[in-house]
Amino acid sequence: MFLAPLDDLTDITEEFVRDPMQLAGIPLAIIGAVFLSVGAQLQHRGVTKVEARSGGTTSTGLNLAQLSALLTRPSWVLGTLMLGLAVVFQLGALAFSPLIIVQPLGAIALVLTAVINARTHGVRLNAPSIRAIVACVGGVGLFVTVAALVAGEKAVTDDDLFVILILLAVVLVVFGVAFLLQRRKTRAIFYIVAAGFIYGFVATLAKVIINRVQNGNVEWLTILCGVALLAGAALGAYFVQNAYSSGPPDLVIAGLTVIDPMVAIGIGIVVLGEAAGAPPWAVIGFIIAGLLAVWGVFQLARHHPQLQT
Repeated sequence: MFLAPLDDLTDITEEFVRDPMQLAGIPLAIIGAVFLSVGAQLQHRGVTKVEARSGGTTSTGLNLAQLSALLTRPSWVLGTLMLGLAVVFQLGALAFSPLIIVQPLGAIALVLTAVINARTHGVRLNAPSIRAIVACVGGVGLFVTVAALVAGEKAVTDDDLFVILILLAVVLVVFGVAFLLQRRKTRAIFYIVAAGFIYGFVATLAKVIINRVQNGNVEWLTILCGVALLAGAALGAYFVQNAYSSGPPDLVIAGLTVIDPMVAIGIGIVVLGEAAGAPPWAVIGFIIAGLLAVWGVFQLARHHPQLQT
């Protein structure tokens, strides 16, 4: 019963032995997670100060004046620089290691952000919140472990890339329209889920672009991917800023570090066929891991001390 997973694990180990440079992406991803955690805390502080000083409400989303005011907040600017460094380290990690290994390491940022936020605001995480965080990290870890055992990187064809771009366009339109129609009723969890989905596509496109540049395959489709990446990153960033105005930073990071890698890996499995022919135990593992991690995000949104009234 367990021979197949063990054989798969042996194959993965042999692959890393043949190409040990794939491991170089791991420390880069961890450093990026640290910058992500600190940057999220600083950006959250900047957004809450702008919201308080503007005398307005962000219940319908940050307006242009509030977005401009963010540029005058040192904490927000420093946080943005930190997030910029996080992106640089993540791209560096993607240049060395598979997406399936790099993306989930961002879950480290959730634990760091929870600790930093608790210390900064003098908040003691309650038992349900701690269980939720453990569920998020554990679910992502299980999801990635299963994916690592049954999935493998495959070349992205032009047809695959067209499918990814079309799906990203649909995602942007769906979340954009939903925001415009329901902006007065929108809560942090919507912004988090939306940003997580969008960033999952952004990470996938980033990996594709890096591979194409490394192989000297820079043409119009690669440029189109770059444009789509920037569009997705911009809308995702706007949703994240709105999430900061309506929820604590560790909740925001929880959603992003759970949904982002699952979407990215899901694209690899469903669109790219990286887990074609996966055995039944792997499918069950994916379902259990996904439900556990998503349950953790919603439980954190429900029980986080800073959201209790």
